[in-house]
Amino acid sequence: MAAEVLSAGGAKVVIAEAMPTPARKFLMAGKSGLNLTKDEPRQAFISHFSGSCAQSAPDATAAAPVGYLGMEDFAAAEVMAWAEGLGIPLFAGSTGRVFPRGMKGSPLLRAWLARLDRQGVALHKRWRWSGFEDGAFRFETPEGAQFLRPQVAVLALGGASWPKLGSDGAWVEGLRGAGVGIAGFRPANMGFRVDWSEQMARHFGAAVKGVAIHVGGRIGRGEWVVTQDGIEGGGIYELASAIRDGALATVDLAPDVSLDVLASRLAKAPAKLSLGNRLRRVLGDPVRAALALEWGRPLPADAGALAALLKALPLRHAGPAGLERAISSAGGISADALNADLSLRAMPHVFAAGEMLDWEAPTGGYLLTGCLSSGRKAGQGALAYLAKAR
Repeated sequence: MAAEVLSAGGAKVVIAEAMPTPARKFLMAGKSGLNLTKDEPRQAFISHFSGSCAQSAPDATAAAPVGYLGMEDFAAAEVMAWAEGLGIPLFAGSTGRVFPRGMKGSPLLRAWLARLDRQGVALHKRWRWSGFEDGAFRFETPEGAQFLRPQVAVLALGGASWPKLGSDGAWVEGLRGAGVGIAGFRPANMGFRVDWSEQMARHFGAAVKGVAIHVGGRIGRGEWVVTQDGIEGGGIYELASAIRDGALATVDLAPDVSLDVLASRLAKAPAKLSLGNRLRRVLGDPVRAALALEWGRPLPADAGALAALLKALPLRHAGPAGLERAISSAGGISADALNADLSLRAMPHVFAAGEMLDWEAPTGGYLLTGCLSSGRKAGQGALAYLAKAR
């Protein structure tokens, strides 16, 4: 996005791509359907973002509050128009999530790279930035060390999640050494580790449906999955940041049934049934019954007390899955290390964008939109810097 803005403004642009092919995380995000953004009102959309760089940037010249990520003028509606301008037809699902009609990210990426090529952007692959040397950007390449001395640079080095796709957070120490404030990375949009008993093994891979998770006043109704190592899936990811930060989570195993009705059903279940069979009959699902047995021990014999537990079952976990398995990461360059245009205070000719900034958002189109918008904003800032330097 930064390269698009800069090249459209007449700048000569080089993209130094560390991997053998560009946009690997973008393509992985679209592997099961590229959720590009979410079609909802701007302020509602922006409210899903947190972290220091999700706040308003101090800018005395702005007529209205300006966000570091640039979504006040480039959010869902603008992302959709941008993608359609690349010839990619879109559709919105029943939840407002927006996808290409072909579902995949590769056609959009091909069209995008072709446009950048037409605008004169040079793409160098396997050029990994290794830091500064004598005021130059040093890159390790198949041809040996290469050095660039650009008038402006935009860093889009990613966070620390999915490191095998290219962004491993190795850049942190280099920027810290240059005086840039950075908040430590933490996993975001991740599952949680659970030390299951042997009895849960038969349910590994099973989907948990028809439940509600309650965390600090928020309620999630999405599906999730029981895995060998713990719990994963959209229903977990949407509440993961609060659970990661220590909020207690409970699971309502029968959210569409009142406490009194559930207690009545439990009391009417045949006494000859084992507790497990009693739970399966009343809950109508062996996975939910297994979770009750796993997380509710010791289960009370009284129907009313048991119903209350099933409506607020503690979600017991052993901490979040690591960064290597997280969809995204929280942390990165702090807002106080940035100017409003996303230039680094320590190096005003260097700009930063994307997941390397300190912000986080849930899955569902927010992550991609935040990266696209901040890349565009960094490109605009870099173009303005060039104009002043002329």
